[in-house]
Amino acid sequence: MSQAVARNTNTTTGKALNVILWILQIGAAALFLLAAWTKLTSDPQSVQGFAMIGQKIGVGQWFRYLTGSLELLGAVLLLIPRLCGVGALILACVMLGAIPTHLFIIGGSPVAAIILLLVMIIIAWGRRERTLSLLGK
Repeated sequence: MSQAVARNTNTTTGKALNVILWILQIGAAALFLLAAWTKLTSDPQSVQGFAMIGQKIGVGQWFRYLTGSLELLGAVLLLIPRLCGVGALILACVMLGAIPTHLFIIGGSPVAAIILLLVMIIIAWGRRERTLSLLGK
């Protein structure tokens, strides 16, 4: 009897976690799609921000395109059930670059990047079994 209750609780918990992860994935995908759009369509504010980065660390506007492409790829992968963990890992790496960029290069608050990093870690952890299955583990 207790095993049936435990199994039912695990199923309910698993479903609730899945719903929470999907909400996080869809919300994050929307944010990263918007961020990618501004970079890939040469939004003046994005061009100016990456020009500042380029002056300080010696990279050109290609870095804006690279960042936008990674954000676009990660956002799309977040919406594909089998690959959402991979998307979260890609975007976590992007945010790991964004945090020191805000702190040491362009100024401003890194809070949004930190929050997005934490969300990506939660998604990657929650979807780790899917990601590991891609590696045959």
